[in-house]
Amino acid sequence: MAKLFGVGVGPGDFELLTLKAVKVIKDADIIAIPASGQSVNVAYTIAKGAVSDIDEKRIEELDMPMTRNEAELKKNHDIAADKIAKWLQDGKTVAFLTLGDPTVYSTYIYIHKRIAAMGFETEIIPGITSFCAVAARLNESLTEAGEMLHVIPASYSGFEEAIKLPGTKILMKSGKQIGRVKNIIQNMSKPQSVKMVERCGMEGERVFRSLDEIDENAGYFSVLLVKDEEKGE
Repeated sequence: MAKLFGVGVGPGDFELLTLKAVKVIKDADIIAIPASGQSVNVAYTIAKGAVSDIDEKRIEELDMPMTRNEAELKKNHDIAADKIAKWLQDGKTVAFLTLGDPTVYSTYIYIHKRIAAMGFETEIIPGITSFCAVAARLNESLTEAGEMLHVIPASYSGFEEAIKLPGTKILMKSGKQIGRVKNIIQNMSKPQSVKMVERCGMEGERVFRSLDEIDENAGYFSVLLVKDEEKGE
């Protein structure tokens, strides 16, 4: 039966794929992967670790450039959704692979909404989020008792206020703004405990256990864990 699955492949370690994600990938007629211009598709590479014969399936790349230009994004989302709709009309099941979880800052969700609006059946297969994997890598909890958890896109407007919220702050999507993020945290009136993992579970993983250690040139796959110092130590 024709259906679109948004499949979360987790943060990097292929052993963290769920059994359900593996089953859906194995059963799908078409594997759709977002093409961002990088030579290696990370989500596909992760999935291949758990599904060794995935390259025997029909693999379709969908252009998803890394840009904030709303018109460009809408254009590519519309084109991708139209392609998937045609495959579904042909009775195919499609597994769209996405890093982490499809419901957290994922390109997939824009396609999901369009396909669902067209009347096709859709299903989201959750994956382990990068920030949960980072906490595990650091061997500590994200929250305890009544503490709050905030997930913040650090390179977007509003970050300066959001970082002051009480509880644990997860900083994602820092991009090339890590230096600016460090400077803002260093100048906060309330001292913060800051740790970061770059490429968690992937080749080239790096762990930084203090704000001073953090490399300002760290890559896109970097997640910061920030806590009020008296609660984080």
